[in-house]
Amino acid sequence: MSSPSPARRILLVVGILLLIAPFVTTVAELLLALWREFGPSWCATPGLRAPGNDASFFCVQVFRRPRLPMAIAVTVVLLILLAAGYPAARWCLRPLRGLVPVIANVGPQNLGYRLKPGPGRDELTVLGRAIDAMMDRIAVGYEAQRRFAADASHELRTPLAVQRTLIEVSMARTLNDDQLALLTAQLLETNERNERLIEGLLVLSESDRGLLTHVPLRLDRIAATVLDAHRARAEKADVTIISRLSPRLVAGEQVLLERLVVNLVQNGLKYNRPGGTLEVRVGTDPALVVENTGDDVPPDEVAALFEPFRRRSGRRIDHSGGAGLGLAIARSITQAHEGIITASSTGRDGLRIQVTFPVVDDDAAGTADD
Repeated sequence: MSSPSPARRILLVVGILLLIAPFVTTVAELLLALWREFGPSWCATPGLRAPGNDASFFCVQVFRRPRLPMAIAVTVVLLILLAAGYPAARWCLRPLRGLVPVIANVGPQNLGYRLKPGPGRDELTVLGRAIDAMMDRIAVGYEAQRRFAADASHELRTPLAVQRTLIEVSMARTLNDDQLALLTAQLLETNERNERLIEGLLVLSESDRGLLTHVPLRLDRIAATVLDAHRARAEKADVTIISRLSPRLVAGEQVLLERLVVNLVQNGLKYNRPGGTLEVRVGTDPALVVENTGDDVPPDEVAALFEPFRRRSGRRIDHSGGAGLGLAIARSITQAHEGIITASSTGRDGLRIQVTFPVVDDDAAGTADD
């Protein structure tokens, strides 16, 4: 990264061309004089006498256009300069070509390699810093994907091992009706957890891929439907649902927006406390707020809540319910809708999750209301 920048090399080449430019005509005249002195004669007509009928086409054109030989000589000189410009251009771009083998050798085995160009402001230094920043983002994404694959494998392997153990126990000895019923219930519970996990992984994959359609949808109506479906569960858990739903349009997909609200509501119910509240608000900005009572979350542990298979302090989820993908799916769905999701401590107890979405224009609003 210490070689001269392409801009300086180009300026040097341009400066040389500017110095050579005034001498193009002089060189052309010299070249023409040498040709006339030592080169073959294509027009043997002496003096200013007109060429005869047997004269060549070139000879006739030279007689009619006396400046033609000079124009040809200038063209030849310019072609020579153009031919010399190709290696000059390659010389100007040599610092950039020097980056090719360095970047080509970067792969999963050495994502930590960096160019480290320094604090300069020339083109190569700026490019080097941009490449290093890009490598930082790629390394973070690659590590997140690797960790996600490892966690998903672990979460899938555990219930499968439980199922295998239960089946082996049932095959090892004869079971009575009560034991068979217990075994069936355990297998069913394990299988349901596998289904939830696989379904969560599929939704996460779909939302990460982006939206296929952008239809204006009433987020307040979606939230109302989801809350109605969870009121019985909230009553059973002794949690009071409070809703303040104002009309709000979001351009996106119905299924994914429903899953977003469902995940946030279920998370608010699961990590609540008896006698607590779950407040859901829909408005202009932010578009959606879900706030629940429960254990207070330290600010430095909030970011880990959106990581797959993680909960507070970065530990694995317990196996008392969900697949540990609820907030990770919520974040992915929000990003697919070009929104932003944030979480913060309420300052007392519980958690406050806020989702913002781009505002939908009036034309789309009219279509959604229809």
